[in-house]
Amino acid sequence: MALFRRILSLGRRSRMEREIDAELREHMAMRVDDNMAQGMSREAAERDARRRFGSPTAMRERISAEDAALGLASLWHDVRRALRVFIKSPGFSFVVVATLTLGIGANTAIFELLDAVRLRTLPIVKPGELAEVRIVGGNRGFGVNDSEFTDFTVPMWQKVKDHHDPLSGVFAWRTAGVQVGGPGESRHVNGLEVSGDFFNVLGIVPFQGRLIEPQDECEFKAVASYTFWQSQMGGEPITAKTTVLAEGRSVQILGVTAPSFFGIVVGDRFDLAYPACTPANPGRQNFVYSVMGRLKPGWTLQRASEYFDALSPGLFAETAPDGYSPEALKTFKAFRLGAYPAGAGVSYLREQYNSSLQILLAITGLVLLIACANLANLMLALASVRKREMAIRMALGASRGRLLRQILLESTLLASCGAMLGAALAQPLSRALVNSLNTNQNTIHLTIAADWRVLLFAAAAATATCVIFGTLPALRSTSAEPLMSLKSGERGVAGNRERFSVQRALVIIQIAVSMVLLVGALLFVRSYQNLMTLNPGIRESGITIGYFGFPAANIKLENLAAYKRQLVDDVRTIPGIENAAATTIVPLSGPTWGHEVEIGPVNGPSRFSYVSPSFFATLGIPLLEGRDFTDRDTNDSPLVLIVNQAFIRKYVSAPSPLGVQVRVRPEPRYPARTYEIVGVVADTKYSDLREDRQIQAFVPIVQLPVTAQQPWMAMLIASHSPASEQLAVRQMLNKRYPGTEMRFSDFQQGILDHLVGDRMMARLSGFFGVLAALLVVIGLHGVLSYFLAQRRSEIGIRMALGASRGRVVAAMMRSACAMLLAGLVIGTLLALLVGREASTLLFGLKPWDPVTLAGAAALLAVVTVVASLVPSMRAANVNPIDSLRTE
Repeated sequence: MALFRRILSLGRRSRMEREIDAELREHMAMRVDDNMAQGMSREAAERDARRRFGSPTAMRERISAEDAALGLASLWHDVRRALRVFIKSPGFSFVVVATLTLGIGANTAIFELLDAVRLRTLPIVKPGELAEVRIVGGNRGFGVNDSEFTDFTVPMWQKVKDHHDPLSGVFAWRTAGVQVGGPGESRHVNGLEVSGDFFNVLGIVPFQGRLIEPQDECEFKAVASYTFWQSQMGGEPITAKTTVLAEGRSVQILGVTAPSFFGIVVGDRFDLAYPACTPANPGRQNFVYSVMGRLKPGWTLQRASEYFDALSPGLFAETAPDGYSPEALKTFKAFRLGAYPAGAGVSYLREQYNSSLQILLAITGLVLLIACANLANLMLALASVRKREMAIRMALGASRGRLLRQILLESTLLASCGAMLGAALAQPLSRALVNSLNTNQNTIHLTIAADWRVLLFAAAAATATCVIFGTLPALRSTSAEPLMSLKSGERGVAGNRERFSVQRALVIIQIAVSMVLLVGALLFVRSYQNLMTLNPGIRESGITIGYFGFPAANIKLENLAAYKRQLVDDVRTIPGIENAAATTIVPLSGPTWGHEVEIGPVNGPSRFSYVSPSFFATLGIPLLEGRDFTDRDTNDSPLVLIVNQAFIRKYVSAPSPLGVQVRVRPEPRYPARTYEIVGVVADTKYSDLREDRQIQAFVPIVQLPVTAQQPWMAMLIASHSPASEQLAVRQMLNKRYPGTEMRFSDFQQGILDHLVGDRMMARLSGFFGVLAALLVVIGLHGVLSYFLAQRRSEIGIRMALGASRGRVVAAMMRSACAMLLAGLVIGTLLALLVGREASTLLFGLKPWDPVTLAGAAALLAVVTVVASLVPSMRAANVNPIDSLRTE
């Protein structure tokens, strides 16, 4: 583009120089002729002419400078004229700039968030070289994933560490919470477990001290983030004696990272990074690590993927985990590795909110389109008011090009003001949007900054706006003949109504787009309402979730079950607590654990949860058949199972499910077992409100295999006053179980936190839907007022010939209703067409929901009547005598 502009400028300059040369030659010839007429010879005449005019090059440069000065003066004159127009019409200017500010600002805010989540690269050296190695298509639910970013078991990581030819350096990492502080005052911070080459490969330079290196693996050392160092360590200089108490141990702080480095996860921020520990014969077979590295010079992602694909058969065969069935191991050995770009890091926000943000960007784009159509109508109305001014200027010699430049300059100034204010508004809007996604359990950390992509987007939006609503009015204003425009009677001729077609088309576009936005807003609001009013089949209020960890107690695995049972019993005895139950999976908190089951010849997956005897009573889940768990259900007694109705429908064909034997296939740490069904409970929502009621089985928590026991537990505590009971539980645990790590959260608030995306879509789409309706009111009112001003003489003649006020009002309302009907038809078709894109975000509704479509149409009908009534009544009050006198 720069080269193209340079070529154009050279062409314009050479043409101008040729014109100047031709003019100079003409003046020289005229001077020579005058000299020869006075009796000079030709040589003397030419010499005198050259002396008078001087150097042709100097003359050419002087004329070019004068032309440029005149051009700048002319441009400045046009700017002052435009400013006078805006000052003369402050209401018009305010509406235009405010509408553009909101439209461009909203679009830029959404784009700014998309830029921060998807487009911006990590603050590291040469982020384009960073590649992630992962299983192609993911592990598809195989085994246990420690987090959504993990694709490698420890043995897999060790194999890739030994064979990474495409990568100059490779590292493994994972996120993990860390308890910092002493007993009774510990707090949860974000941890980052990293292999020794993590910081070296990324090229991170320490702000203080040094960073983790390969020799630090398996050591009690850590690196603090700049934010943690400032807020939790007081910003004190890092020395060899600097330590923090983490996980009950004194951990040496090696150094501090730079303020700009937040980690690998976009939207998250680590507090402490600590070295990984991967022994030669690891016992861990969960998917715990993500693996990244830098591509070597000359290697591409495709070539690296081919290398890891070729490596995969041997790698997965050698790292196959123990304890799985032959069918499961066949699935594991069929996995393949590939290389993917990782310069922008990883982010759960991309997966969770990508569709929502794209839809919001489309919504704000439609709002900007409505604003442009609205402003085009306002500019056309202003151009009509200034028609006589333009005609007089053209009659006095102004060219159409000059007037076109004047009107486009006015549009450009308005669009520039809107863009600058919109870009400024985008910052607080995008920050407010990020804050709306924060929950009690999770705070999003995003650097919201107006980088070149954001500024370019705002400039492009302003340019498009200028072209959309500025060009048409400019062309319409300069296309009329001066003589026809100066005729005073021309404005009221009924035969020229075709000139209103553009304004009508713009209003129809506004109504159609507003229909799309209102349908979307009602769908998202009703979907959120459906989720909020849904009965999940379990008690939500008055339940506190307690997470308790006791690694410092050093309890043997075989004694953990009894320890947990005693802890639950002690909590249940606290005054004010109605009930308490332990569970391995907290309901409605996300993904759950599952096993493969066999019931006779039938087999398939089922979700499993290990719970204490009072679990169903605590959550209010009704027992439909059989018995509940009791304290007599232990590892020494027969293994028992309680299932839900969905389990019975899927797997049990016997008249009564009680006594049916269920075999569970083996997995690591979970040996093959056979359970007897002793009870049936009602179906409930268990992992997510959106899911269908899934197949679910429950096992007594004391029958959890010893190999699967962990030094932590989750407890559901039912009470009337959760806040006071939390304090009582904390005091009791500090007294009877010193050193226990504890964290509490409200169960109902946790459910609401999982709906934060739906709440955001409902609020923002509702806001923009109302804004679109408001813009339609402004647009319709402005257009009908413009029609009234243009047809005042026609209306006066009709009323002088006997037309009643009612007929005048009816005529104006018919015009508005015709535009409404056309807009509703087009808008409904568009809403049905684009609604499919949002169907995955809806709950309990279809994009073609008739109640929603009817509600949006009714709302727009009311808006149309309100917007049209005042201009119509004003038209009926036109005085025929005064109207005709103006002719």
